[in-house]
Amino acid sequence: MAADPHGARGPVESAATAARARQATTHEHPATASTPLLITGADVVLPTGTVEKGELAVEGTRITARAPENARVLDLPGCHVVPGFVDIHNHGGGGASFTSGSVEDVLTGIRTHRRHGTTTLVASTVTGDMDFLVRRAGLLSELAEQGDIAGIHFEGPFISPCRKGAHSEELLRDPDPSDVRKLVDAARGHARMVTLATELPGGIDSVRLLAEHGVIAAIGHTDATYEQTVEAIDAGATVATHLFNAMPVLGHRAPGPIAALLEDERVTVELINDGTHLHPAALELAFHHKGADRVAFITDAMDAAGFGDGRYMLGPLEVEVADGVARLVEGGSIAGSTLTLDRAFRRAVTVDRLTVGDAVAALSANPARLLGLYDSIGSLEPGKYADLVVLDAEFGVKGVMRRGEWVVDPQLG
Repeated sequence: MAADPHGARGPVESAATAARARQATTHEHPATASTPLLITGADVVLPTGTVEKGELAVEGTRITARAPENARVLDLPGCHVVPGFVDIHNHGGGGASFTSGSVEDVLTGIRTHRRHGTTTLVASTVTGDMDFLVRRAGLLSELAEQGDIAGIHFEGPFISPCRKGAHSEELLRDPDPSDVRKLVDAARGHARMVTLATELPGGIDSVRLLAEHGVIAAIGHTDATYEQTVEAIDAGATVATHLFNAMPVLGHRAPGPIAALLEDERVTVELINDGTHLHPAALELAFHHKGADRVAFITDAMDAAGFGDGRYMLGPLEVEVADGVARLVEGGSIAGSTLTLDRAFRRAVTVDRLTVGDAVAALSANPARLLGLYDSIGSLEPGKYADLVVLDAEFGVKGVMRRGEWVVDPQLG
């Protein structure tokens, strides 16, 4: 693996840098934070359904049941107000990498995705040697402790060389529980998810280990059979990493992991809804079998998300992005995406013909539940954080609020 120029950053220096940069990240539009707000005129999407020309009150960092008399009124006719998006699988954006970049790089990526409506984000790694991943976990844990990210997702190195995708084969390893535990410990309580090829030696024991420690075991980059996948689900695996991608196709004699993951109500499936990773019929199949409450849209974004075409590094591998599609320079495999969740939402309702409520479930409520954060995010309810997205009549982003502050002010857009 290529040397990481930021990997040797000391913990004191990185924490101080993170604190300074986080302040800039959090207070992009601080002017409205101290004034109670009443949003009117928009269609407000609640867990119980959409309220046409509804009202939503915000005071401080929270949604409130009613606005105080001194609240500022913001009228948004013709818009939708939906919960902030929650991305549980994201490798970077804005030209910056979560997988190898500095603290400042990670914060650049966070800012990029926030401007596109992602108010809660889990930072994903890619395959590397264990010492590098331990250092990476330490850096990302600092940002989790400061509230910039919601935790860490380890994608690799415990994946199948047969389905490696954009991961370096020479750095892959079997999911030995002691190695899995090493990464979980390095994350200092902020490991949210680990993607495993559970058919590999140690896979089932590692699933059990993760379940015992409250970490999501995700089946992905796998060459498992149907029967092996069922065994992993029974052991505690609860997520399918980007279903359909980096796993055997659905067969009528050898149904493989896809059938097992679709049929089990204990499993939530990730989908990359960018028009490149999935045919619309595959997305429809997933919703038909799982229902809207067991699908989570993700970006699987790499550095180019929200930035542009060009050459990038994903871990030690070089990636060419052309017309918004990321592929490895060597071999041509798809290498993550350049997706942002606002695009996934718009495609869901305009191309895939999902209801707005089903799209909200896939982008907000379901991933929030997976993270165990639904009591504070994922829906527009009193007492929860004021994390919301204002969408215009064409479902483009008009405003983004996080913790009661505008990241994108709808009055300035």
